[in-house]
Amino acid sequence: MLCSRNPDGLVYAGENWRVILADEAGYPGFCRVIWNHHVAEMTDLEEKDRTELMGVVWLVERCVRQVMHPDKINLASLGNMVPHLHWHVIPRYADDAHFPDSVWSAARRSVDERMIQERKSRLPELRKYLVEALTAQYGSARDF
Repeated sequence: MLCSRNPDGLVYAGENWRVILADEAGYPGFCRVIWNHHVAEMTDLEEKDRTELMGVVWLVERCVRQVMHPDKINLASLGNMVPHLHWHVIPRYADDAHFPDSVWSAARRSVDERMIQERKSRLPELRKYLVEALTAQYGSARDF
């Protein structure tokens, strides 16, 4: 998935990175910022590339907060299972299945499906907002 030429959920592709809306059950608005080149760690990048990548992560976080109105944002760069540099931008809600633990922890509660559907209804607006913000900051998207 991280190396796919036709990634599901692609929102925007820059020269060095791309942004996708991940289809994570129970977490509408979950985004990934993926470095296009095969590196495993932030320190594998030149300083200018690290700065650019984190700028994208922060812009995506701002967009997710603006549209999804989460109680909290989690940022994660794990890569334990897939050593291809990527960041997770995860909107969190006090009523989500895992809060306050990580989304990869055991669930603490069941979730009201109506809340999930209401959050999913915001995804077209989030996609539009991301494209507009990324284009304003980085120019037209590139073919991936």
